[in-house]
Amino acid sequence: MTKPDLLLIRFRDAKLKIVTAESCTAGLLAARITEAPGSSKIYDRGFVTYTNRSKQELLGVSGETLEQNGAVSEPVAREMAEGALERSEAQVALAITGIAGPGGSETKPEGRVCFGLAMSGSPTRSETREFGPLGRENVRRAAVDHAMSLLDAAAGEPPP
Repeated sequence: MTKPDLLLIRFRDAKLKIVTAESCTAGLLAARITEAPGSSKIYDRGFVTYTNRSKQELLGVSGETLEQNGAVSEPVAREMAEGALERSEAQVALAITGIAGPGGSETKPEGRVCFGLAMSGSPTRSETREFGPLGRENVRRAAVDHAMSLLDAAAGEPPP
């Protein structure tokens, strides 16, 4: 069984739906989740918010948060996840924002990806992973793989 198939079973059994908010992965997580036949039972919708403006307009990310922290930050990932959850019928939201490359900066290097996980009735969590300068395609793939692991763990948590 593939990871999307297992995720489908876990979320279906837990009676949970997923919403995604993606920046650097530009819909790759949504595509991965929906590889499994029957994924409409667990996947509500996805937001691809590549620009700061789209993060603000579609997800309600604060301009102040963006200005103070930059788009690639845990505070932005948290607000993306919370905004997606509020704008969906899902109980679990996963957000991804990062620097896939090429390039980056001294303070925000290529391969840095921030994740936000919001669940109905639970505090929002965030984390940063440093995948390193693997190249654009590989950073995006690593980010999606990690996001799938976060979702898998979320499905195992009892509903609030």
